[in-house]
Amino acid sequence: MKHLISKEGFDKFKAEWEHLKYVERPAMINQVQAAAAEGDRSENAAYTYGRMRVREIDRRLRELDRILDGAQIIETAAPDDGSIRFGATVKLLDKKTKREKKYSIVGEKEIDPLQGRISMKSPVGMALIGKKQGDLVEVQAPKGKITYEIVEVAY
Repeated sequence: MKHLISKEGFDKFKAEWEHLKYVERPAMINQVQAAAAEGDRSENAAYTYGRMRVREIDRRLRELDRILDGAQIIETAAPDDGSIRFGATVKLLDKKTKREKKYSIVGEKEIDPLQGRISMKSPVGMALIGKKQGDLVEVQAPKGKITYEIVEVAY
C-alpha cells in the first residue's frame, strides 16, 4: 500500500536503514560471536543482550523496508495560489491564548508531534489543507474548539 512521504523523510528512513544494516547489525553480530566464544551462553549477559539487540535491529529493518517500499515521495514546492499543501510549514496564532505554534505537514509515517511534524490527516492538518496565510481555521480539540489564524506558510 502506497503512503505519502516527503523527500526529507524518505532520506531519513533510508539513512537509518543503511546505518542499521551496514554498521549496527554487523557490530552487534561480532559482539554476539565474541560473547558466544566465552563459553556458557545461559548465564552470559552480553550474549543474551546481543541476541536481543539483533532481533530488535532486524525488526526495525523489516519496518523500514515496508516504509521505503510503500513510499510515494512527494516533492514539496509552494503552489502558485499560496495554499497549504503537503510539505508546508505553517505558523499559527491561537486567537484565544495568543500563543504561536509551528507545524510541518508530513506523511503518516514521519509524524513527530514533539517536533511539530503532523500528519495531513490529523485534525489540524485537515483543517489547514487548502487554506492560505491570513485565513482562520477551527480545530476540534479535546478541550473544545480552537481558532487559529494562519500567520505564515513556507515550503
